[in-house]
Amino acid sequence: MEDPRVVFESRNRRQCSDRALVLASAQIPHRLVDDGPTCALVVPAEHSAAAVEELRLYEDENPPPGPRARKPVVYEDALPGVVGYVLVVCAVAWLAGYSFFGADWFGAGRVDGALIRDGEWWRTITALTLHSGVRHLLGNLVFGVFFGIFAGRLLGSGVTWLAVLVAAALGNVANTLLLESAHRSVGASTAVFATLGLLAGYVWRGRLMAQERWSTRLGPVVGGLALLMFTGTGDENTDVGAHLTGFVCGFGTGMLLTFFGRTPAPPRVQLLAGAAAVALVFGAWAAALLA
Repeated sequence: MEDPRVVFESRNRRQCSDRALVLASAQIPHRLVDDGPTCALVVPAEHSAAAVEELRLYEDENPPPGPRARKPVVYEDALPGVVGYVLVVCAVAWLAGYSFFGADWFGAGRVDGALIRDGEWWRTITALTLHSGVRHLLGNLVFGVFFGIFAGRLLGSGVTWLAVLVAAALGNVANTLLLESAHRSVGASTAVFATLGLLAGYVWRGRLMAQERWSTRLGPVVGGLALLMFTGTGDENTDVGAHLTGFVCGFGTGMLLTFFGRTPAPPRVQLLAGAAAVALVFGAWAAALLA
């Protein structure tokens, strides 16, 4: 080819191949030159103007895809939910510590695999509000408030804590079924990691982050798993199984919430959901203490 002119150059071989087909369909003589890092289309000088015009028309008809628009995020007030979480957990700790009503709160409310399998469902909820000591209590309060603020801002306080309670109870059920029947445990950590899973599942399935690349699409999932591994595995007393099942159930619940209509839900729904969460805790404890 005498006096060749470059009419297109790119690092993307597919782009060069597509434009080569355009020139071929227009019967413009051309050659695709691939020198390793880049590839280029060259044409004889007398055909360069026609080639440039054909490629311009092609690009006008096939503009590059723009970034996918993110869904607008309306942030809610997370304070009522985290305050309610702190009050409930601290109140139960105080009542259990002083054996109110002459009851053994730990014996009545802890996770007990054999008894849950025998039908004592309330233990999957009551155990979430019991703690083995001040350090255990403070750790779950700090992480619960931290994750609860983020979840509450996205989903609203009422919906968040009802979803967390249900997901954490399911996590306790799953953990009980996976472990031996003699398994016993207490603590809100299952709920804490259900909250983390709820966040990850809702953000990922709801496409609340830029998702043009696979790395950003998986960002919420990878971030949630990283936090689970960093904060959910500890010494030999850590119930890793409950943390994992809480996260998984929370993740599934977060995904499920994206299929509902308006999110976050309106104030009336938030109020009803919050009331339902409190009623579940009180109802579970009533069943436990009266059993």
